Amino acid sequence: MRVVFVMSLMTVLACAPVTVAQRQPAPVQGFRVVTSYPHDPAAFTQGLVFADGEFYESTGLNGESSLRRVAITTGKVLQVVKVPEEYFAEGLALVGEELLQLTWQHQRGFVYDRKTFKQKRTFAYKGEGWGIAYDAAGGLVMSDGSDTLTFLDPKTFAATKTLRVQDAGRPVSQLNELEWIEGEIWANVWMTDRVARISPATGDVKAWIDLSTLWPHAQRQPPADVLNGIAYDRATRRIFVTGKKWPRVYQITVQ
Repeated sequence: MRVVFVMSLMTVLACAPVTVAQRQPAPVQGFRVVTSYPHDPAAFTQGLVFADGEFYESTGLNGESSLRRVAITTGKVLQVVKVPEEYFAEGLALVGEELLQLTWQHQRGFVYDRKTFKQKRTFAYKGEGWGIAYDAAGGLVMSDGSDTLTFLDPKTFAATKTLRVQDAGRPVSQLNELEWIEGEIWANVWMTDRVARISPATGDVKAWIDLSTLWPHAQRQPPADVLNGIAYDRATRRIFVTGKKWPRVYQITVQ
């Protein structure tokens, strides 16, 4: 009987699957500040877009929400439209000549003419609205504060697919402001000063960017809040970041 037991055990071990090495967490990258520009410290930044040498910005909080066009070098607000007080504005994306602005809990987005800021129509979505970004190649993608990104049809705004974001198999939640950068989705993670570089094919975090020393917490005075706001100049590959009620917008390079 002992021989039979040993042979059976050897058979089980031979047939056992090979354990795959546990995936390592994504690497953490540093940064270098190239330059910085003035930013309205009263702006509770929710979305930031670069286009034609200017910023378009969505600001939040009930009674303070707005859509703005901003001069980069001076931080001067060149054009603004207030969002009705009942809405808490969130992320912002530019699709063609239209600006799309989310709201937090009303499940309603606003579509504006880029030049006039006239509201053209609204659109609906399920759940909360946090961040949104558009790229002609990658499409329109939206976050809701969870670990899931939702892709939308840029014309009908219907959901086309979802993507779970994870780092070494662990879900990454609190995904907030989004930006497409060189084929990756970059996401602020709320309540942190870190940015996740996400593969749109797999949802895996390819790398983290630690921006905690960009404007240290010890130097922030209330009501200044966390990092939130990523914009990309595709023509010159400039990356801009800022935060909620921060006094500066920073152009950075990743190291």
